[in-house]
Amino acid sequence: MLLGYARISTDDQKRDLQHDALRANGCDRIFDETASGAAARLPVRDRLLDFARPGDAIVVWKLDRLGRSLRDLIDIVTRIGQRGVALRSLHESIDTATPAGKLTFHVFAALSEFERDVLRQRTRAGLAAARTRGAKLGRPRLLTPEQLEMARTLMANPNLSARQVARQLGVHRATLYRNLGGR
Repeated sequence: MLLGYARISTDDQKRDLQHDALRANGCDRIFDETASGAAARLPVRDRLLDFARPGDAIVVWKLDRLGRSLRDLIDIVTRIGQRGVALRSLHESIDTATPAGKLTFHVFAALSEFERDVLRQRTRAGLAAARTRGAKLGRPRLLTPEQLEMARTLMANPNLSARQVARQLGVHRATLYRNLGGR
């Protein structure tokens, strides 16, 4: 069975182009979603992925309609592929049911992984260079040494709770404990 998936980001957009392409390519059923690609969850897409059975193909107009990122897309294709479900992208002419389609998709995946590795390597090199120059990395401390000394003095007072001391210093109680060494 050919299962179409059409996603638009806002109600102002139209699905017509996606629907026309999906119908022209023989989709038996179309799952419609209105959600930004950056949304944490895409519930209609999740229903489609659960609905697909071995031998089915999920058809999308463009790959970016299905996955929020290339990593997300790779995870989806791997997951459905293990269940015997193929992916067809009309715009990119990819069909993972064919050897050439699988190869094309895996080349995309390999390039994505290469890009992540290069970025990770550049980040590590940049951090090392910054440390060599004496840069202080990480989030700045919320409490100055003077505030820490005040906190120790205040915490020694049995009439004050940690919550009261933290409020007086303008930080969360967990921040106070973390900076005092977990007392």
